[in-house]
Amino acid sequence: MIKKISSFGDQAVLCDFGEEVTKEVNSNVISVFKIVQSKISNKEIIGIKNCVPSYNKLLISFDLQLIDLKKVLHFIENLNFATESISQLGKNWKLPVCYDEEFGIDQENVSKSTGLNIDKIIDLHQKTNFYVYMIGFMPGLPYMGDLDSSLYVPRLETPRVEIAEGSVIIAEKFCCIFPRTSPCGWSIIGRTPAKLFDQSNKEHPSLLSPGDTVELYRMDKNSFSKFDPRELGC
Repeated sequence: MIKKISSFGDQAVLCDFGEEVTKEVNSNVISVFKIVQSKISNKEIIGIKNCVPSYNKLLISFDLQLIDLKKVLHFIENLNFATESISQLGKNWKLPVCYDEEFGIDQENVSKSTGLNIDKIIDLHQKTNFYVYMIGFMPGLPYMGDLDSSLYVPRLETPRVEIAEGSVIIAEKFCCIFPRTSPCGWSIIGRTPAKLFDQSNKEHPSLLSPGDTVELYRMDKNSFSKFDPRELGC
């Protein structure tokens, strides 16, 4: 499962699961992540501060005053994945997206790049059952794959200084949703009124988590303005 474990600075270790970016590899990352988190919660290990999963890596940081590198490595190397009963099932979300041209400002460019008309682009985008590989770049931002290969487009040559919160963006095999206003170099094809990150929610500030799946459905501009994020149960 874990291909390689190496120190990462003096207070962290990096678990490497290989170079591929696939659901299978990522599910292994999430499996170890959940097991470690469970053992931290159950106080089976003291001194591990944080675990951060990515596509195919897991960063585990620790407090040198409470535990040393040797003990952390021993803990990881002796995890018995066969006997752990951590559920791998993530939540399934249905999120609305408005593809109005005001919001999907790069639809024309995506159409030129892919050779598909805008209706086909939107249709293929909605039909994708997205898988959340990781949360990164900023709090609450999901990296979702796998986009239909006919929609693959490169990143913009010149990133925008600012794009709006809720912007739905694509590049290569991934789709992301921006939880707040930020610079961005990906193509914008729509916007969601769903709130991806709520700092006031201390237990679950991020709506989505690694391992979740996301289905997108189309909404018109009028419905967008009236949407209440509480409809998602968050």
